[in-house]
Amino acid sequence: MSVVNLRGIGRFFPFLDWAPELRSPRILRADLIAGITVALVLIPQSMAYAQLAGLPPYYGLYAAFLPPAVAALFGSSRQLATGPVAVVSLLTAAALEPIAAADPAGYIAYAVTLTLLVGLFQFFLGAVRLGVLVNFLSHPVVLGFSNAAAIIIATSQLSKLFGVTVEKAPHHYQTVWNTVRAAVGDTHLPTLGMAIAAIVIMVSLRRLAPRLPNVLIAVAFTTLLSWGSGFHQERKTSVERIADRAVVTLIGERMAAQKKIVTLQQRLEEAQKQWVETRSRLGPDDAQTLEALHRLDALRLTLREKEAETQADLKELRGLHFLLMLGDGGEEKSFHLAHQFPIGERSDGRRWRIRDISPEGEVRFEAGGAIVGVVPAGLPAFSLPKVDMSIVTQLFLSAVAISLIGFMEAISIAKAMATRTRQHLDANRELMGQGLANMVGSLFQSYPTSGSFSRSAVNIDAGAVTGFSSVITTLVVVVTLLWLTPLLYHLPQATLAAVIMMAVIGLVNVSAFRHLWRVHRQDATVALVTFGATLIFAPHLDTAIMIGVLLSLGLYLYRTMKPRIVVLSRHPDGSLRDAYLYGLATCPNITVLRLDGSLYFANASHFHDKVLEKLARYPDLRFVIVDAEGINQIDATGEEILERVVEQLEQSEVEVLFARMKKQVTEVLEHSGFVDKVGRGRFFRRTEHALEYAWKKLGNHHEVDCPLMVPTTAERDAREQASAS
Repeated sequence: MSVVNLRGIGRFFPFLDWAPELRSPRILRADLIAGITVALVLIPQSMAYAQLAGLPPYYGLYAAFLPPAVAALFGSSRQLATGPVAVVSLLTAAALEPIAAADPAGYIAYAVTLTLLVGLFQFFLGAVRLGVLVNFLSHPVVLGFSNAAAIIIATSQLSKLFGVTVEKAPHHYQTVWNTVRAAVGDTHLPTLGMAIAAIVIMVSLRRLAPRLPNVLIAVAFTTLLSWGSGFHQERKTSVERIADRAVVTLIGERMAAQKKIVTLQQRLEEAQKQWVETRSRLGPDDAQTLEALHRLDALRLTLREKEAETQADLKELRGLHFLLMLGDGGEEKSFHLAHQFPIGERSDGRRWRIRDISPEGEVRFEAGGAIVGVVPAGLPAFSLPKVDMSIVTQLFLSAVAISLIGFMEAISIAKAMATRTRQHLDANRELMGQGLANMVGSLFQSYPTSGSFSRSAVNIDAGAVTGFSSVITTLVVVVTLLWLTPLLYHLPQATLAAVIMMAVIGLVNVSAFRHLWRVHRQDATVALVTFGATLIFAPHLDTAIMIGVLLSLGLYLYRTMKPRIVVLSRHPDGSLRDAYLYGLATCPNITVLRLDGSLYFANASHFHDKVLEKLARYPDLRFVIVDAEGINQIDATGEEILERVVEQLEQSEVEVLFARMKKQVTEVLEHSGFVDKVGRGRFFRRTEHALEYAWKKLGNHHEVDCPLMVPTTAERDAREQASAS
């Protein structure tokens, strides 16, 4: 096969570029070690981030299953480690919570749909080479958002850290305040102890033995401690052993509602089949088809309402605290509400909560600290995401935000590593790789993923040479899902909260704000406003991002609305410089103007006004030379203003000349007909040529006394001596 063909195939299968390198035992061994090392960090991190996204922890393993390998095989970065990350997990929760409030049962399905949308959007941008869209998220916006997001992520774990349960408020800061109030008098000390132990282990190992997998060791230690100490307890019992009749009644209502849901689901399937059959037989606009569709929509609405009702009942039940009454011989008798426990009776000293209720009426109680619990063994099943257009509409803007922010995080990491390894990086190819990773992940119940800074650093430091290290990482996750999930049962959720807090603490960068303030105060203002808006509007993070982007664009337009327009004159060193800045004499008949910036709709009127201002200031003006070197772009409004300026000055018997105009600007003016209309003789390659033209038209050896004339060597020396004295 020819080299050209290989290169063509390599465009679609980038892994063919590095696959031959695996023949080297040294590279293969390096990638094997790096892949296993990253997996040891990824497995506990992914479970923690899934919890942050509002999903069961094991869904993090599903997100760590195929996306790392797919992104490595089809992206352009060899060392970028893809998978669940903190910021994208937070954005996922923010996107899904408003929708899930109306349909809690559909949360996971919506997460998978969101993953598909993110993947499609990223792949589309990469395919049409529109990766530049991420530039709309300027550095100040990303800086402000990422710092605020780190604070939100860390504080969102406080309830798991202290072992308290609070209702989510409309705004995140309200939830944090409620959590702090609950923690003051109701902290579960064993839970707090687990979190502190995990943090101490991770911090100590980072300092004393940085090459050891500190996260995995913290997870292993606290899991063993949880198992050995009875950190979490469970009891299964019948409804009859619950003493409070009101609780029994509420449980009965929930069980009845569950049966009603099953019936509604069956009716919904029948209505779906009937609507499809009627539409295919009579067409989409027939009265019977529309009636069948109406029945289908009504059943969907009823089912959602009933599911929301049962979730509310379960939440109410889970908020109750019970004490377990013991008999004289220590046998377990019955569960009583804590505030109604009979005086003088014995209890086991634990505060029990209802975890769930089986369809048969069996109630499962839990006490102590929260743990991960059962992690389903086996790989996630292949299934196509359910695409509901009403949900897609609600999730679209969030998908765009996650796509851009996630990719910006990934590409910034990839660029840093490419600089270190001196490898070629194709941003659009990487965007397609990230998109494919999310698309494939959505087929196996993954939530949105992106490139991870911490795991990428681990990957490259461990010696990864090619993307095969990420394939190894995927294989380790496969082994975990198939055979090691029982080991995760006693993993405390407080440990996962500690993992998240330790992972995001490095995202808070106060010095970056100070640096930005010194560099450009308007950019610093954008960062601070985005930071504040993110904290205030959380969990509605898309609002904060939009505010930051609009403010950034608005300030850019404001800065470019009044570009610097200077009058040039001859400096003693022979160059043309700002006449007012250097106190240079100007010519009453010829003015040389330079516009520093593009000429477009936002500043075209300003340019027009400034030129007329010069005309009014110089009554004997005969020539205006526009030094166009600083004009990089021109749009239709700019072209129209130029034409208007030429016409108005010609009415005043002033001729406009153009010098040093760039090719891209000249092409626009040629296509519009401006060059032919004004006359090609008015365009010059150098400013001196335009001056010679003006002097010749003015006659009488005007250049001899003109301040714009290039001084001779003797004159230059005399001027320099005069200025020095």
